[in-house]
Amino acid sequence: MARLLVAQSGGPTAAINATVAGVIQAAWTYDRNLQILGAVNGIQGVFEEHFIDINEKIRNAADLALLCHTPSAALGSCRLKIKKREQLEQIVSILRKHEIKYFIYIGGNDSMDTVYQLSKYCEEQGIKDLFVMGAPKTIDNDLIGTDHCPGFGSAAKYIATSVAEVERDAFAYTVQAVTIIEIMGRNAGWLTAASALARINGGAGPDLIYLCEVPFEIEEFLSQIRMIHKRKPNVIVAISEGIKDRDGKYISEYGAAQGMPVDSFGHAAIAGSAKYLENVVKEQIGCKVRSLELSLLQRCAAHIASGNDISESRMLGMKACQCALDGMSGRMASLTRTCNDPYSVAYDTVDLSQVANLEKKVPLEWITADGHDVTQEMIDYLLPLIQGVTPIQYENGVPKHIVLY
Repeated sequence: MARLLVAQSGGPTAAINATVAGVIQAAWTYDRNLQILGAVNGIQGVFEEHFIDINEKIRNAADLALLCHTPSAALGSCRLKIKKREQLEQIVSILRKHEIKYFIYIGGNDSMDTVYQLSKYCEEQGIKDLFVMGAPKTIDNDLIGTDHCPGFGSAAKYIATSVAEVERDAFAYTVQAVTIIEIMGRNAGWLTAASALARINGGAGPDLIYLCEVPFEIEEFLSQIRMIHKRKPNVIVAISEGIKDRDGKYISEYGAAQGMPVDSFGHAAIAGSAKYLENVVKEQIGCKVRSLELSLLQRCAAHIASGNDISESRMLGMKACQCALDGMSGRMASLTRTCNDPYSVAYDTVDLSQVANLEKKVPLEWITADGHDVTQEMIDYLLPLIQGVTPIQYENGVPKHIVLY
């Protein structure tokens, strides 16, 4: 009996479970009796043969809706890099052992590399009865081949809301102060750019926005703060965690006593730029300073998820699943923006050779010439992605979530 396997990988989001819901929905439409397995903790769960029967956990449309509004990765996640051909052989062997014919992997850049390697291995070995598809996910919005990524819109909505609230809090005081908000983004500043949306309803929003695409100069940063202080007491600064100097050194490294730790993919742990800059402002300007890291809150805030994001994430899961069931392999479900006003998208696929190990950064023309704000083109791109709200099911006063394992 052929089975379908779905798994999640990389950093969780507020929308990744909606993609799983889309996979389930498409599989049910294809064959309500098709057994759908979930790998617990991504590709690591495949190696460990840790599978659950999703049909036992998700039984109806109400369960699917609750899954869509459950934050983080309901199937668990991992950060495991495929480095050896023997690992690909082992994956295929395990999938065959469990009679898995269709495999949908939901994730970001590194996860799409896993799907690419696996599909390429199957092609080289003449394996024609295993269909592997990728479904995009990342709040960083840095995947090539799709207009934007599931999870990004909800994170952007949370960031815009949080920055607007922080600005209102700062506005209440007359004492001279600086608030530095650190937002996720290693090499791509999409999330930090979303802080500009804090201005769209008339609020002041951030006074300065620094993305990692533009070299960060500390003296220029201090000069801007001093200039703003001449006309108002409070300065709000939004920075990408991955801001670097002209030599490519992360600003967070300035405050690191030792070398930066790295994960299994070789990515440096780069949080801490705001804290370092907080100390610089204290020493150089001497005013009250706060540094805030939105950290995990920005990626799992399902209570304020974007309606468009959840809907599109679900549709992308359906697209990836339907393509696999139709015999397609080695591709990623993708979005094409067909119109901005009124906003509309089309669902397609892209070959994973055009996605794996590549990064989509913010176009430099969407960053102002002075390097510390974004243009109207960026606002026009972002605004549709945060539209709509999601119906949250509350129980005992807090949102209710589903547990799969």
